[in-house]
Amino acid sequence: MNSENFTCSITANITAKEAFESITKVNEWWTENLEGHSQKLNDVFTAHFGKTFTTHKLIEVVPGKKIVWLITDCHLDWLNDKKEWKDTKMSFEITSKDNATQINFTHIGLTPEIECYNDCRKGWTFYITESLFKLITEHKGTPEKMAVAQQ
Repeated sequence: MNSENFTCSITANITAKEAFESITKVNEWWTENLEGHSQKLNDVFTAHFGKTFTTHKLIEVVPGKKIVWLITDCHLDWLNDKKEWKDTKMSFEITSKDNATQINFTHIGLTPEIECYNDCRKGWTFYITESLFKLITEHKGTPEKMAVAQQ
């Protein structure tokens, strides 16, 4: 049985500082529906996707090197286990060589055995390799849009 955590990476001609700063701008590459802060150690933020939400705490922050989010609460509306991400972690490791910087993203706890693996793998692949990459290289990501209030 394969129990490897989901991982993907991107490389761009930017500095580690620029990569780090882009990752912390969660509302510019993951979802505009964000409450809280996502820049420094112990910050807490909640990302909303309709009825689904995930609350994160920054538990490791090394500027220009690494950021780790711990999921402290969640409601994944489309799954049988709505709390499937609770106590999982998202790790962003940043390394630079010459003029290129690589971001290695790992969702620790997102393994092929869990229900959301296929959907979540597709989602993370898009948000990291397309949206975050576009934010880093073009200064404009493609996050989930802000929910419009019904009138």
